[in-house]
Amino acid sequence: MTTTGDRNTIVVGVDGSEASVEALRQAEKLATAMGAQVDATACWEYPLNYAGYVASGIDRFQEGAAAVLNNSVEKAFGPEKPANVTTRLLQGPIRPTLIDASKDAAMLVVGRRGHGGFGGLLLGSVSSACIAYAKCPVLVVHSPQA
Repeated sequence: MTTTGDRNTIVVGVDGSEASVEALRQAEKLATAMGAQVDATACWEYPLNYAGYVASGIDRFQEGAAAVLNNSVEKAFGPEKPANVTTRLLQGPIRPTLIDASKDAAMLVVGRRGHGGFGGLLLGSVSSACIAYAKCPVLVVHSPQA
């Protein structure tokens, strides 16, 4: 795979799951071999009826997503983040936001949470959407226990 111009980045969707932590690890290995950067990306959005959440004292969604992202990166790599890994928070629904991020990427990497049995035969909605609509190759990584 060649990576020229702006397409020298591997975008990784991070949601805090074991599969997304493993996706970070795998993407960093690929990026090192390709001389590319890893863009660890977490998406967040305001829920429907946002005012009700605020009234209940449940808000700070962006800060929560940032904490999940930072914890996932630390879980993947320890306290010293590799030099080729950056983090980014994007506001928006995860599927269209990651698909939009893929337009400038060499690769999109997402984790897949395994459910075992019959359900395990099916891909999740995010990974399925990314495979179908991303503007670059997509790697779906299973969690280590899958």
